[in-house]
Amino acid sequence: MQYGLIGEKLGHSFSADIHARLGDYDYRLVELSRDELGDFMTKKDFAAINVTIPYKQDVIPYLDELDSTAAEIGAVNTIVNRGGRLTGYNTDFYGMSELIKRENIAIEGKNVAILGTGGTSKTAAAVVRSLGAASIVKVSRTPKEGEIPYEELYARADSIGVIINTTPVGMYPRDGGIPIQVDKFKNLGGVIDAVYNPLSTNLVLAARERGIPARGGLYMLVAQAARAAELFFDDSGMMAKTEPIFRELEGKKLNIVLVGMPGSGKTTVGHRLAELTGRNVIDSDDEIVAATGMPIPEYFTKYGEGEFRNRESEVIEILAQKNGTVIATGGGAVLREQNVNALRRNGVVVFLDRSVENIVPTADRPLSRDREALQTRYRERYPIYCKAADIHLDANGSVDEVADRVIAALHAIK
Repeated sequence: MQYGLIGEKLGHSFSADIHARLGDYDYRLVELSRDELGDFMTKKDFAAINVTIPYKQDVIPYLDELDSTAAEIGAVNTIVNRGGRLTGYNTDFYGMSELIKRENIAIEGKNVAILGTGGTSKTAAAVVRSLGAASIVKVSRTPKEGEIPYEELYARADSIGVIINTTPVGMYPRDGGIPIQVDKFKNLGGVIDAVYNPLSTNLVLAARERGIPARGGLYMLVAQAARAAELFFDDSGMMAKTEPIFRELEGKKLNIVLVGMPGSGKTTVGHRLAELTGRNVIDSDDEIVAATGMPIPEYFTKYGEGEFRNRESEVIEILAQKNGTVIATGGGAVLREQNVNALRRNGVVVFLDRSVENIVPTADRPLSRDREALQTRYRERYPIYCKAADIHLDANGSVDEVADRVIAALHAIK
């Protein structure tokens, strides 16, 4: 192997995608158990590598030299092999610093809480210290010397200006978690989450819901990779690629989630969007039928709406973990806030607002079989669709016209 990433579990990693955009070199993902790490490092059979969880500290004894930043932090995520001599660096420092600056989150003079105590936590502490934080507190569920428990963090909540999460809480595949209750912090000026999959964790979504600047770790991941590639090849031009690669990758990974009334065109528009963007398309109602083995009206009749909604939530939780997919949802998918949150973690929610006069009621839709039922559902759900939507679009017109509007709106928010 010439270049690559080592870690324990790499199925969720975006690193190969990023390095493929940085240059024309072979970059591989190598999963290693702890028993395999020592042999790998001793053989030195690589030109340069990145290191991720849980080996950012474990690799240090195998190195011949540490960059000053890596030595100060006590964690390494980049190793360069120069004639058999291994030098360790911490490009996460650059990545997190650039992410904070990009989001215009003020650190100077602020009290910063860092959730977690691993290698990324050490990096975060070094970064905010360099940016002039007034104080830094590390938070752990099992606090040791110098750390505090979450109960004490809540007691200090009014004094905390910035929160940085470096724990895996909320990370794929267990992306339904959230490490703290954001509403406890009345003076919060910014939230950074090192997790990049999903694109927006529940922590990031909760902060944005309250108008707090917040961002997940994808930009940090791209920036640190660009800095690592600079070290790989001694090429200072790599870091200028950060912003365009971030935008391209985020756009590729983002799901387009279509919500709206039954009959508003979600499925047909979804298929057209898939053709135009090169994405796969999935209809949540089709997935429910596949999971239950019966048509939705039959399932409704046999088990009731409550049980149907439970099944719907199970399906949406699975679909929401996908990347780069068009997801056409059922008309009532937005009725549960948990569904909307799940869909937002990796997606942008688009409300296809088609006038009720242009929607045809059909017998295969249990709650909108006739014109009266359809109008009732429209009145009930309209404000819910509006609240759920990141993009609210007029869906009157042809399939091509509506699909073009969606794409134009997506370009506008980038």
